[in-house]
Amino acid sequence: MTFQGWLLIAAFIGILLALTKPVGLWLFALYEGRRTPLHAVLGPVERGFYRLSGIDPTQEQGWRRYAVHMLLFNLLLALFTYAVLRLQGLLPLNPLGFAGTSEHLAFNTAISFTTNTNWQSYAGESTLSNLSQMLGLTIHNFLSAATGIALAFALFRGFARRSATTIGNFWADMTRVTLYLLLPLCILYALFLIASGVPQTLAGSVDVTTLEGVKQTLALGPVASQEAIKMLGTNGGGFFNANSAHPFENPNALTNFVQMLSIFVIGVGLTYTFGKAVGNVRQGWAILAAMLTIFVVGVTITYWQEAAGNPILHNLGVAGGNMEGKEVRFGIAASALFSVVTTAASCGAVNAMHDSFTALGGMIPLFNIQLGEVVVGGVGAGIYGFLLFAILAVFVAGLMVGRTPEYVGKKIESREVKLAVLAIAVLPLVILGMTAIASVTQAGLAGPLNKGPHGFSEILYAFTSAVGNNGSAFAGLTANTPFYNGMLGVAMWIGRFFIIIPMLAIAGSLAAKSYTPETAGSFPTTGPLWTGLLIGIVLVVGGLTFLPSLALGPVADHLAMIHGQTF
Repeated sequence: MTFQGWLLIAAFIGILLALTKPVGLWLFALYEGRRTPLHAVLGPVERGFYRLSGIDPTQEQGWRRYAVHMLLFNLLLALFTYAVLRLQGLLPLNPLGFAGTSEHLAFNTAISFTTNTNWQSYAGESTLSNLSQMLGLTIHNFLSAATGIALAFALFRGFARRSATTIGNFWADMTRVTLYLLLPLCILYALFLIASGVPQTLAGSVDVTTLEGVKQTLALGPVASQEAIKMLGTNGGGFFNANSAHPFENPNALTNFVQMLSIFVIGVGLTYTFGKAVGNVRQGWAILAAMLTIFVVGVTITYWQEAAGNPILHNLGVAGGNMEGKEVRFGIAASALFSVVTTAASCGAVNAMHDSFTALGGMIPLFNIQLGEVVVGGVGAGIYGFLLFAILAVFVAGLMVGRTPEYVGKKIESREVKLAVLAIAVLPLVILGMTAIASVTQAGLAGPLNKGPHGFSEILYAFTSAVGNNGSAFAGLTANTPFYNGMLGVAMWIGRFFIIIPMLAIAGSLAAKSYTPETAGSFPTTGPLWTGLLIGIVLVVGGLTFLPSLALGPVADHLAMIHGQTF
C-alpha cells in the first residue's frame, strides 16, 4: 500500500461527497416533476412523446398498476432485444457479417440487459454487430437505469405521502429521468471519452501495423456512446470482452477515475433526494454514512490484500503486490478501488480480472453483491434495497424499546416487515439454490476451469452476480452453454423483479398511512446509533446468510494459498 493509493481513495470519496447534494437536488426536481433549465429545450420533446403515446402524465397510478405497466414494458423490451439478436445476420450495420446468436445466448443477453445486469456470455467485438450493440443493448442501458430510478421515486412517495392511494406515474417518471438526466449527462460524458481516445464510429475494424512491424486488426464501433451510459446507469456491459480493462473503453488514469465516479454519482445523489422527499435531509445523510462506512472497509481489505500479494510467489522469492490480471496503467490501488465500486453498485464493469485477485481480495466484490448491492448500489435499486434493510432496522429497534416502530413519520407494521423480508430473502434462496444445483450436475461442473474451492467460487460468483443484477464475473467460468445461459437468465429475472414487486407493495402500503409525528419515545433515525444499527442489520441479515458459501470458496482458497497449495 502506498500514500498515492490512499490519496486516490480519499480523493474519490471527497469528490463524491461534494457531488451528492447538487445531483440530489436535480433528481429531486425530477421526482417532483418541477421545471428544470433543460425544459426550455427538451420540454416540447417530452410533451410530444406524451401526445404520440397517449399518456397523461398527471394521471397517477396505484402500486399495482405501476407494477403492471413496469413489468409489461420490460417484458416487451426483452422480446424486442431477443429478436434483434436472433435476426442480427439479416439486419443492417453489420460490417463484419456476424450471424445471429444462438437461442440460449439471445435469451440470456436479452434478460441480462433488460434487468440492468449486463452479464455477458460472449465477446462483444466478435459476436455482435453495431446495430445489436446500439439498438439491442444500449437502449436497455438507458431504460433499465431509468426504470430503477423511477422505482426509487415510487418508494420515496410511499414514505412522503399521507393517506394517498397513488405512488406516481411510471411513464412520466421514466420519461423525465431519461430526457432530463441520463441523455444530457451521457452526451457530455461521451464527448469527454471521445476526446480521451475512445472510438465512436460505425466502422467495424481497422488494420494497423504495430511498432514491431506486425499487422493487426483492431475492432472498432460506437464505443463512447455505449460506455457513457454503461457507467452512469450502473449497467456494466462492455463493448469489448475485456470491458474497462480495454484501452478503447478506458484509455488512461483520468478516464478510469471519472468512470468510478460516474458509477456512484447518481446513487449517492438519490440518498439526498430521499432526505428531501421526506422533509429531513439528515435521513439521507444517515443512509449515505452507513453505505460509505461499509464501502471504506471493503476498499481497505481489498487494497490491503492485493498490495500484500500472493504468499506462494513470496515463498518463491518474488516480492511485491498482486499485479496478475491488472493493467499497468492503473496499478493495484485503482484496480482494487474499481473492483469494490463496481460491485458495491450493480455495475459489473471491470478494469481488472476479479478471478486473478487474491482469495480475500476477490471475496470483497463477491460479498458486496451478496449484501444485495445496497452499498450505494445500482441507480435506484441501491437506495430502495437499502430502505428495505432500514425497515427491518426500525422493526428491530421497536422490539428493543417495546413500541411500534416508526420511520420518517410512518408506522412500520407487520405487512411492511413481511414484504421486506420476502424481498430480501430472494437473494440467498436463489443464489445458494442455483449454486448448489450447478455444483452437483455434470453441466454445471463443466463450466469452471479451476477445481476445488476456487472453481466453486467461480460458480458461486456467477449466480451471485446474476441474482444481484451485477454482471461481473470470475472469468474462469465457461458460461456460454445452454445450462448456464438458461439458469443465469432465470436468475437475473428473479433477482430484478421478485424484489421490485414486494418493494412497490410496501410503497403502496406506506402511502396509504397517515403521518405519525415523532415523540420523546421515538427511536432516532439520523444519528450515529441509527447508522450503526443500519450497518449491523445489513451485515447480519445480508451477510451471515452467505458465510457457509464464503467458507467453501474464498476462505478455503485463501487458506490453501497461504499454505502453498493451488487449486
